[in-house]
Amino acid sequence: MPLLGCIADDFTGATDLANTLVKGGMTAVQVIGVPTGPLPKADVVIVALKSRTAPVAEAVAESLAACEALLAAGARQIFFKYCSTFDSTEAGNIGPVADALVKRLDCGFALANPAFPTNGRTVYQGHLFVGDKLLNESGMENHPLTPMRDANLVRVLGRQTSGTVKLIPFPVVEQGATVIRHTMTGLKESGWRYAIVDAVTDAHLVAIGEAAADHALITGGSGIAMGLPANFRAKGLLPDRGEAAATLPPMQGHAAVVAGSCSRATLGQIGYARDHAHTLELDVLATPDAAALTAEALAWAEGKLGEHPVVIAASAPPDKVAALQAKLGRDAAGALVEDAVASIAAGLVARGVRRLVVAGGETSGAVVSRLGVTALRIGPEIDPGVPWTYAEPVGLHLALKSGNFGARDFFLKAFGV
Repeated sequence: MPLLGCIADDFTGATDLANTLVKGGMTAVQVIGVPTGPLPKADVVIVALKSRTAPVAEAVAESLAACEALLAAGARQIFFKYCSTFDSTEAGNIGPVADALVKRLDCGFALANPAFPTNGRTVYQGHLFVGDKLLNESGMENHPLTPMRDANLVRVLGRQTSGTVKLIPFPVVEQGATVIRHTMTGLKESGWRYAIVDAVTDAHLVAIGEAAADHALITGGSGIAMGLPANFRAKGLLPDRGEAAATLPPMQGHAAVVAGSCSRATLGQIGYARDHAHTLELDVLATPDAAALTAEALAWAEGKLGEHPVVIAASAPPDKVAALQAKLGRDAAGALVEDAVASIAAGLVARGVRRLVVAGGETSGAVVSRLGVTALRIGPEIDPGVPWTYAEPVGLHLALKSGNFGARDFFLKAFGV
């Protein structure tokens, strides 16, 4: 039975979380969608949903169904994973899903921490920073689906929940796990439902994770999971698996990258790829038709597939995204890109691609669904937050990259180029 049961609000976030736990020596399997049968055997089972931008009621229902499946399998702790940029709409879905899980688990209280210092996400005095910029000045204010215009997480979460939100500030966190634990216990006993917890270093995250060892529910980004494997070891529940936790079958087949993310990081990675690999940048605004874009991309790829990756992108800078949304509507524009990239990915796999990188959370969800992937076994890390996985039953090595993650040379580094 799984020691830890996780519910992730998108597919790249699920692999990000799994990557952290595998590095901590836990075996992990990512299940696509709400489970309908027995769960795979692993220390961690992560149910990957596409609920970040779903209607609130749908996100809550799917998350509760995932929670039931994980509890039925014997999970000792539940982890609700969301993005390290806390991105959501004013109506949710972080608050409503967390509220539903708190109620189902009858725990009354949960911490909330999206920090991931390795990738520049830190929380100080309740404010989320991306590098040295506040969240609302980092480019996330221009996100096409979940624009973030307030960096104060106490305020953001407070607008989404019927409960109360308190800050556990930096000076408390600096004192370590025991003080953090006592502070959280005091907040729970005083009727607070959530605590945004400051964290600016990995050591802070480890201490917060240790302090939450006996919590029924943890909510946050993948960084907070750094301290969890040690909790299970301290209870005698987890052997030290070392690097064996990340073992996957040998890689083979053609290599490719498909991108739908419009984040600054992904746009920079596409720019780097132009000078180092065969790269096609599709003009979705000029050709707003998924079938035509797919045909263009697959025709271009003919004769180029091999050991070195080809890069096919439907990404665009903010002005072009805004123009496409004005032309088609926000939801239709997003659906068009997802449909096109998913169709392109399926076409590439049909042509022998067996090593595939997908950039973008919503894009990854669309690709995984189109390929018929039901589970991902988590392997070694490429860059912080992004591991290789092995997709079942497709027999494909797959890396699902959050739009904001990865170094500038990520698309080449993933394949050892």
